[in-house]
Amino acid sequence: MNTARQDIRVGADIGGTFTDIALDMGGRIFSTKVLTNYAAPEQAILDGIEIVTRNAGISASEIGIVIHGTTLATNALIERRGAKTALITTEGFRDVIEMRTENRFEQYDLNLRLPTPLIPREHRYAVNGRIGAEGQELQPLDEAALEEIADAIAAGGFGAVAIGFIHSYANPAHERRAREILAAKLDLPISISAEVSPQMREFERFNTVCANAYVRPQMADYLARLQIRLKDMGADCPVFMIHSGGGLISVETASEFPVRLVESGPAGGAIFAADIARRFGLNHVVSYDMGGTTAKICLIEDFTPRTARTFEVARTYRFCKGSGMPISIPVIEMIEIGAGGGSIAWVDAMGRIQTGPESAGSEPGPACYGRGGKRPAITDADLVLGKLDPDNFAGGAIKLDTAASRQAIARDVGERLSLEATAAAFGICEVVDENMANAARVHAVENGKNISDNLMIAFGGAAPLHTARLCEKLNIDQCLVPQGAGVGSAIGFLKAPFGYEALASRLTRLSRFDVTEANALLAELRKSAEGFVRAGTDGKILCEVTAFMRYAGQGWEIPVPVPDTHLGSDAGRLLERLFLENYQRFFGRAIDGLDGLEIEIVTWSVKATDERPASRQHTLTLGTRTVAPAVMREVFDPAAGALQTYAIIERETLQAGDRISGPAVLVERETSTVVTTPFDAVIQSDGSILLVRKGSQA
Repeated sequence: MNTARQDIRVGADIGGTFTDIALDMGGRIFSTKVLTNYAAPEQAILDGIEIVTRNAGISASEIGIVIHGTTLATNALIERRGAKTALITTEGFRDVIEMRTENRFEQYDLNLRLPTPLIPREHRYAVNGRIGAEGQELQPLDEAALEEIADAIAAGGFGAVAIGFIHSYANPAHERRAREILAAKLDLPISISAEVSPQMREFERFNTVCANAYVRPQMADYLARLQIRLKDMGADCPVFMIHSGGGLISVETASEFPVRLVESGPAGGAIFAADIARRFGLNHVVSYDMGGTTAKICLIEDFTPRTARTFEVARTYRFCKGSGMPISIPVIEMIEIGAGGGSIAWVDAMGRIQTGPESAGSEPGPACYGRGGKRPAITDADLVLGKLDPDNFAGGAIKLDTAASRQAIARDVGERLSLEATAAAFGICEVVDENMANAARVHAVENGKNISDNLMIAFGGAAPLHTARLCEKLNIDQCLVPQGAGVGSAIGFLKAPFGYEALASRLTRLSRFDVTEANALLAELRKSAEGFVRAGTDGKILCEVTAFMRYAGQGWEIPVPVPDTHLGSDAGRLLERLFLENYQRFFGRAIDGLDGLEIEIVTWSVKATDERPASRQHTLTLGTRTVAPAVMREVFDPAAGALQTYAIIERETLQAGDRISGPAVLVERETSTVVTTPFDAVIQSDGSILLVRKGSQA
């Protein structure tokens, strides 16, 4: 591969409504948005690549790398469109994924609805054989029973198999042997929990391996098809996937562990925001990513998104922890709600306006798309309020029908509440903005933060339309809308490092800490993580080591960063000191002075990433030149509660240092930034728009 070709990179993000494509050619970004093709998701990628390569004046054969993220795995789990899957587990643990943890996430709800298990009981098989908590074999694996189970699976028309045995994170021998026996009789993908999620807690681990097996055939088929079709169009280059933790992995790894892709698109957005934060030296940032189907909030501190080892998909109760399907993999931590441009607006039995989680998507789309959609979406409300230009949406590629939007809003919302279309549209937008504000407050409080202490970074096709109003509600004084905000996640893919996080649970009390065993385990994890990274780069690799620790008897642990060095004889004292420091940072004080209260390590993690080039530094400016707009339009202003005259300005006509006094709408191809009356907009040296509250001390 020549150097010129290596400099041409494509990021492709398949969302629920739009597929975003960003091409980076020597630092110049060419981007486009294409409606997602549900029948053949790869077609939208090919169409988008054709557009951006034509605009860049190059051929597909000149592309050096394609980096891809997708919601396909997430949607397959939410919509239950995966393969018919069999689960093989330890005798006595057949119902773990249905019993869950037996916690009630809504204590007083007599009609509590738990998510239905991915795999029904009749498709779960139990086999004798037992590994102890310390990895010792207590009972040999019943291999004869596995032979019979393999015959039953072969006759049952299954598409995938998941294997989850008790304590396999400590000793995977039984799972590996079971896979050998099944593979001899079955031509099916087989996932084992010791490889998919080698962590403690059986419910989360079993559910994760079930989810991996459930989506594996569909994702493997899609990724193979994508590679073939890219080669057919001339793009004979490596394809890498962005995983939920924000790093890049090979297509082969993604095909084997597709559950790692569940939050891949949102992860790209968080990386995009972190890169902007680093560029401006911003230590406390909240990213706001609103696309066509969902909206995401993520806290970013010291240029790094917050991360977690588990998260939930398909929650049956919005915002309620425990009401969803737990996935136990490394992930960038964020809160996500069904509030995108395509989210359907409706009125509930109590006469309240509601939005989402159902989305019009790209087919049939909001009413204004003219593709068969009849129900009002948030995009319809934005159009009726004047935020969008019906003749200049997606660069004019999609002509919007304002009359259809007004009719849909009036019929489904206005008539129910005795409101005319504009008032109903305002109600819809206020509800979605308030829902997003509540989600941001909840996410910040859960992490012990004050949301108003952060600068907001807004991106995604719909976020710039709503970000000023959201800042008003959250009392945030500054917000950045970067260049390319409409395709922010796709650009984030181009900024992502090659990276992988390897984890292993080994429950160890510090009083019995064995430094030799710990070094051997860390060396194994480092080798595994670096092996995945080496599939994409031969550059320098950086490693981060984390011990997840707790006081003995506590239910959950905290992350404790550990130096990436060979642990010495004083490692036990070092780990104790680091734990107490981090415990105090998390909870205000450490628990000390109590006899017999031991500290224990639950899980070790090694995260390997390749070294990324440093970002060019910029300084926020408040501008010196006032821009006089030439075009005006009536837009509904939430502060006034009525239509106001807004300045309409093409973003590309503005230069660094220009200051626009709100109210105004700054228009670009993939989105528009609404500057409400309380804010001014200032163009930064990198082309970003800074929204700054009038009269603030920013």
